[in-house]
Amino acid sequence: MAIICSKRYVPIMENTPDMTPQKARASAWFRDLRNQICAAFEALEDAQTQGPHKALPAGRFERKPTVRDNGDGTDAGGGEMSVMRQGRVFEKVGVNISTVYGTLGAAAQRSMTARKGMGHIAENPQFWAAGISLVAHMRSPKTPAVHMNTRMFWTPFGWWFGGGADLNPMVEVADDTAFFHARLKEACDVHSPDYYPRYKKWADEYFMIKHWNEPRGVGGIFYDDHNTGNWEADFAFTQSVGSAFLKAFVPLTEKHMFEPWTEADREVQLIKRGRYAEFNLVYDRGTQFGLQTGHNPEAVLMSLPPECKWP
Repeated sequence: MAIICSKRYVPIMENTPDMTPQKARASAWFRDLRNQICAAFEALEDAQTQGPHKALPAGRFERKPTVRDNGDGTDAGGGEMSVMRQGRVFEKVGVNISTVYGTLGAAAQRSMTARKGMGHIAENPQFWAAGISLVAHMRSPKTPAVHMNTRMFWTPFGWWFGGGADLNPMVEVADDTAFFHARLKEACDVHSPDYYPRYKKWADEYFMIKHWNEPRGVGGIFYDDHNTGNWEADFAFTQSVGSAFLKAFVPLTEKHMFEPWTEADREVQLIKRGRYAEFNLVYDRGTQFGLQTGHNPEAVLMSLPPECKWP
């Protein structure tokens, strides 16, 4: 059953300013991808008939709308959270979509001026953005956690796409890392042989927990400010990245979800989750942008694990 938030619900596909056909297509694609992912994850829940949590009801997503305003009570878009908690396979997973717009605040303007062509953003700090964001924290320490997001961003000075995916095992399995990266490379290579090496390197740099000098996981791809001047080609690339996610992640979950694990394995998992939380709160661009622009903090902080430890 969906939970309805206390604020007025604003459908994310309606009443948005300057809703061009391109913006509408991007927003609709993110919603469709969300539906595909939620269906696949619920199917994994149904398939989990072994292990210590097999007696639990199969997990299901609860959906509720999120809204944001411009700080003066006027509507500035919103989205929808889809969150599953305490499932058989997924201890917590969120798949959020949003279409938001309005005026960039001072902090967001400062970060935007570093982008190519955005040096004059203060003269007209309007923006429009749509996207999907997913983080899955698994029951079994044997099954890797994962993150994926894709998005389109628009300002009067230009548009771009961004996103990526990265795998976060508790203990790396080399074959799993190779499989995950291979699926992402396939998606990139359809569009350019340069994309995978470039965006893998960016992921390796971006997903580094700098204060520990250690990577968050085993990487993937990460890209931002992606604008070749061809909107159709760039949108198609972003669709390929989104479509590759289930091909990269579901087989790994199916491979490990029935394996036995110990309390010692769980301890490692909880400590790794603590590192994950540190990265998202200190470095993650999406977290910073969401909080700076007044989006629902519950949706912005959906990525945090349900339980973690620090040694």
